[in-house]
Amino acid sequence: MPKVLIADKMSKKAEKIFSEKGLDVDVKTGLEKDELLSIIGKYDGVVVRSSTKITEKILKQAENLKIVGRAGIGVDNIDVDSATANGVVVMNTPFGNAITTAEHAIALMLGLMRNLPQANTSTHDGKWEKSKYMGQEVTGKVLGIIGCGNIGSIVADRAKGLRMRVISYDPFLTPERANILGVKKVELDELLQQADIISLHVPMTEQTKNILNKKTFGKCKKGVRIINCARGGLIDEKALIDAIEDGIVDGAAIDVYEVEPAKESILFGNDKIICTPHLGASTLEAQENVAIQIAEQMSDYLIEGAVTNALNMPSISADEAPILGPFVKLSEQLGLFAGQLMLSNFNKIEIEYVGTISDFNCAPITSAAVSGILKPSLSDINMVNAPSIAREKGITISEVKKDESSAYESYIKVTLHTKKDSFSIGGTVFSDGNPRIVQINGINLEAELNRNMLYVTNKDLPGLIGHLGSILGDEGINIASFNLGRNAPLKDAMALIGVDSEINSNVMENVKKLESIVTVNNLIFNSRYLKHVRFIRIKSKSI
Repeated sequence: MPKVLIADKMSKKAEKIFSEKGLDVDVKTGLEKDELLSIIGKYDGVVVRSSTKITEKILKQAENLKIVGRAGIGVDNIDVDSATANGVVVMNTPFGNAITTAEHAIALMLGLMRNLPQANTSTHDGKWEKSKYMGQEVTGKVLGIIGCGNIGSIVADRAKGLRMRVISYDPFLTPERANILGVKKVELDELLQQADIISLHVPMTEQTKNILNKKTFGKCKKGVRIINCARGGLIDEKALIDAIEDGIVDGAAIDVYEVEPAKESILFGNDKIICTPHLGASTLEAQENVAIQIAEQMSDYLIEGAVTNALNMPSISADEAPILGPFVKLSEQLGLFAGQLMLSNFNKIEIEYVGTISDFNCAPITSAAVSGILKPSLSDINMVNAPSIAREKGITISEVKKDESSAYESYIKVTLHTKKDSFSIGGTVFSDGNPRIVQINGINLEAELNRNMLYVTNKDLPGLIGHLGSILGDEGINIASFNLGRNAPLKDAMALIGVDSEINSNVMENVKKLESIVTVNNLIFNSRYLKHVRFIRIKSKSI
């Protein structure tokens, strides 16, 4: 039974969902780093909000951890790169608090335009300062949205309802999407020059850090107002103060800060700045929504293999998981086979999908194939980190989809390319749900993979089958399957032999002495044993 830790305070509905799904769940909030380190190794999943930090050190200690779930959008407290390197899926809930955060941005905008916090304080102090807190309407104003994704698009919708004109800077916003939203897509400089109000809705990255700074403030329309409900660090806080003092910025409403919790800040005490303590997602509805969503997503992954809203792994829906599962297994086996033969020097992985399978989301199948290819030569490889590690090593990964008829309803072929040659292996899933190898380097055969297999390529000469059987029998090794293939009589041939026990060095040495043998390989298809496998290639001939 998978075991999950809820490490931060959240709706009790998360715990209930985990339990109802059949998972073992512990709720331990407010743990110190050392306390978390001491227990993290026994959990398959951990759920956090923004308080608990999932660091590289914790991830290395979490030997059984498969998934980290963030009940919310931002993952600043999770080392996603280390999670990927350690094969841990990172999920968030990008939609659960989108409405809440967007509404907070609108509330801050209205409060800023009408000086509501300042007027409230003044009135409570017994003052009556109507003229001092003269405000402005938002109707007819230009709202510039930096980042028009989930939250930004909701802000745009609400702003249009207030009869505002909305423009947006977002490199990923297509003209078609902009048209549907009713916003005008512009470049950043144009937004700065035109906007009466600027609202930030982008993640914190190297590209967006301090996107509003001394230089960009200098391009802004005089009297602009700034709203940030996204991430601290998007605004250079010192530059914002200077822009207010210089009369460029007439006011700001800030919900997020460079350092949180923000007990001190240069923004505090400035009458032109409204400050709230990261309340963007703080509504009862949002807290409940993100808790429910992350519990359901993590349960689906741990029980069914479904992947939703993952930051470092292709998505697999709950409906797709049962269908794709056998093909994921097949592609990993194809990859393991190819990877054990070509331990190095390949620079391109090509995966071909033919037939019905080409209509599906093939990204997870590709990840599994790459994982299988790299496992024989690299430790701690899995579906999560394999594509990124391959790219780091300069290996190109390509997918080819062909919606055409073949001997099989669905067919997958994995090809490894070097500068001089290539190796290909193809397979399918039969009606029993088990993967089969059906082609190796263009030679047809049919084989179900055993844990231990002997793979030989040879010239098609009489007597080889008997010799191979005798060598294995003399060593007390029982044959489970014997699969043969050739391209033409007396030409190139191969044998793929499944056996019930490990193949020892005597077998390998005796087989390679046979006259017709070109190559011989001992293959293992249980990843637990891969680190112990020995590979022997003889006669320096390409496969």
